[in-house]
Amino acid sequence: MAESTTTTTSTVPPKGILREYLEQGLITVIMALFLMTFIAQAVAVPTGSMQNTINIGDHLFVNKFVFGRPTPIIGKLLPTRDIQRGDVIVFKLPSDPKVKYVKRVIGLPGDQVLVRGRRVIINGRELPEQRVTIKLSGNYSNRSALEVVKTDPAPEGAWYKVYYNERESDDDMAPGGFHDMSFAVDEPYTVPANSYFVMGDSRDNSMDSRYWGEVPRENIFARALYVHWSFNPKDPDANDPDNKLPRFFHFAKWGRIGTAVK
Repeated sequence: MAESTTTTTSTVPPKGILREYLEQGLITVIMALFLMTFIAQAVAVPTGSMQNTINIGDHLFVNKFVFGRPTPIIGKLLPTRDIQRGDVIVFKLPSDPKVKYVKRVIGLPGDQVLVRGRRVIINGRELPEQRVTIKLSGNYSNRSALEVVKTDPAPEGAWYKVYYNERESDDDMAPGGFHDMSFAVDEPYTVPANSYFVMGDSRDNSMDSRYWGEVPRENIFARALYVHWSFNPKDPDANDPDNKLPRFFHFAKWGRIGTAVK
């Protein structure tokens, strides 16, 4: 007599669409939080102290791990390096840690820094920088980019540009510039240990280490990488009455997207 067998097949009901969307959304949020906590972050720039390297309204993608910030486990796995002269860094303002600034590193720990007009002298030698003369006209404080009058030839070793207002000579203070600088102006300033001397690329329009001193290492948390979005509704150049495009397209600076910060 043949033995008969019965096979019971259990089926798992498919996930509901709502549950599937919730799971995907949760994973996305976790990945975004992980990314922003350990690796990268988006930062908006509301002022013109770094024009025309970084313009008003630029939104930057920044690298949070490159300088070796101490983070559990992840910090040991990601490639890091020391802060170098010329790096564009994001840091907490020493006098108010709630405020984030973006500036360029000029002096490293132990360096002697001296600023003479358009000349920046590090340890007795002039820093190689390509100088650009800009013109301030109209409502320039809200303008996304400043008008270039002249670009000097790049000296040997220069790999970034700095911007100065029109002036009589290289040693003059720019008309309308700040006149209450306290550090590295009248005499060489020695950068303390574990600290950095920073300046904005728009040299005559930047409140930086010349005014409030050095940036402690622990205040520095990222390096600027590139512009992922640029939107400045206050730019007078965007207020063209003949432009009939919607506001989103009218004020967006499409040409800035993807621009590397260097």
